[in-house]
Amino acid sequence: MTLLAIERMKLFTTRSPWWCMFAALLLTVGLGVLYAATAPAEFTVVGATQSGGQLGMMVFMVLAALAVTTEYRFGTIRATFQAVPNRTAVMLAKSTVVAALAFVIGEIAAFLAWGVSYLITGGEALVLDAGHEWRNVAGLGLVYAGAALYALAVGMLVRQSAGAISLVIVWALLVESLVGLLPRVGDDIFDWMPFAAANRFLQGGGPQTPMTSQMPEAPIGPWASLVYFLAVGVALLVVALITVRKRDA
Repeated sequence: MTLLAIERMKLFTTRSPWWCMFAALLLTVGLGVLYAATAPAEFTVVGATQSGGQLGMMVFMVLAALAVTTEYRFGTIRATFQAVPNRTAVMLAKSTVVAALAFVIGEIAAFLAWGVSYLITGGEALVLDAGHEWRNVAGLGLVYAGAALYALAVGMLVRQSAGAISLVIVWALLVESLVGLLPRVGDDIFDWMPFAAANRFLQGGGPQTPMTSQMPEAPIGPWASLVYFLAVGVALLVVALITVRKRDA
């Protein structure tokens, strides 16, 4: 409990986490509301209110990476490891705090985006009356938390802010899409990319809409996709924790 309190204080005593949280909320809510308010009626579905979720997730991944790399940059991680020699416990506490914050921010942003969109459009299409619609909204916090684990792990492995941030953003926004362009095997590999699985969890499993009709058939269902996304993130975090234990601070 003491480690969790220490990591929480370290996270909130700098300005960058506050700015990142504000930006994540603004992007998720603002873009979702904008899309829902301007899209044609056939595109006004619950999933459309979460159109800004990916950009908001990117911002929070920046926050998660900085939570680790900033300590390496300023050398405070050495003092932390001297006070608490159990490096795994320190990094697990940091990961718990950041992932929990990601979940909370993701849930707040998702329900704000949906709620404001519902008030603006006033349409019955945005009523949460099916399981897949609740997953479209309430699932965003789980994806935010999983994405934070990826960014934390990359931060521990790279230990340099610019490199870690570039890596997580380029991978999530560009690399996975480029993999899908590979001839013959691209689509099959893309199906198992972690952030493609996260998107499948949020948008898959419901009835066909203009937004989802062009999506290829998924190899696994929405909830299995979430488990896969989180499992890959946890595996990457385990590798990062082992590296932190063996490498000099």
